[in-house]
Amino acid sequence: MSTTNTFATAANRMHSANTTNRRQLLKWRPIHGVMIALALVTPLLLTAWLGGAEALQRVKHFPLGLLSLMLVMAFICWNLNAARLRLMLGGRAGRLGQGGALGIELASKFALCATPGGSGGPATLLVLLARRGFPPAKGAAVFLVDQGCDLLFFLAMLSGLVLFSLLSDTQWPHQSLVQWALVGLAFMATLVSVVMRYLPRLLRSPGVNTPWPSRYRRRWLARRLLRCRHALKVTLELPRTTLIAIMLLTTTHWLMRYSLLYLAVLGTGGHADWMWTFLTQMLAMAASQLSFLPGGAGAAEVGVGSLLLPLMERDQAAAAVLVWRLVSYHLYLAAGAPLFILYSYRMLHRSPMP
Repeated sequence: MSTTNTFATAANRMHSANTTNRRQLLKWRPIHGVMIALALVTPLLLTAWLGGAEALQRVKHFPLGLLSLMLVMAFICWNLNAARLRLMLGGRAGRLGQGGALGIELASKFALCATPGGSGGPATLLVLLARRGFPPAKGAAVFLVDQGCDLLFFLAMLSGLVLFSLLSDTQWPHQSLVQWALVGLAFMATLVSVVMRYLPRLLRSPGVNTPWPSRYRRRWLARRLLRCRHALKVTLELPRTTLIAIMLLTTTHWLMRYSLLYLAVLGTGGHADWMWTFLTQMLAMAASQLSFLPGGAGAAEVGVGSLLLPLMERDQAAAAVLVWRLVSYHLYLAAGAPLFILYSYRMLHRSPMP
């Protein structure tokens, strides 16, 4: 079953449910509050454990001008994503202005940041688009294009990092280890690309019917791989001008967002290469998928902090991680929560979207 059909089925059920079912869908459970509270508190606890009182003092004396710049950059990133959403919709969801697109973006990202593995983000996006009369199947395609563009960007950046580390005299910590890790990641990306190219043929191969893993796990893995393949296929089939515009917005967004850690390091008095902070976030955010808490809380902080420690003092690294998470994660929760609650209220009372 493809991702489009899966998301479309879920969105159709949400969209056609009665008020009772919608209330059940949005029912708040205590475990949700506990997990979000842990995600909010974890960065502070890790900062206190890693850097002690000195780290909190560095956060307290963080330059206000630099913090303002980081907040402005975060706001620009939100608007870049909203503009990308409008471009992908192409006027098919009614008269959607920048403000309306920004509201959908923030509400969806809040759901993504507030649920383990970001599972609530796609469902929220499809429901909000469906309420504007945009069919769930097409909404799933929009989500796939969004994910496909992100994947293309990170594949390109990964390739660039490999070439940069091999052809230039970089001064990264654990130089040989990092280079081999990048080469290994590039090899895996190439292997995955080849597998994706011939995936349908491989899945029909008799050798796939092995006793291990179980049939259920094989089907689950096959669905995930087909979703990824379909996302890339849908993205690459876009008109060239549209694809270029979307990729420019995607590239600008991620370059700006992944510069937040570099600014946080500077604000705490540390020194690190911008390329290293970018690589640090790529590796740490991948590791954060192993965390059961929303937003990868715990794993993201430990991953980034451990990669920054060879370049700066413990209190500097801890303070930089805390400021980075406050701007890149907690700010999304604070800005998106009111909009998510407002849209949920309107959905329960069947009020039209603006």
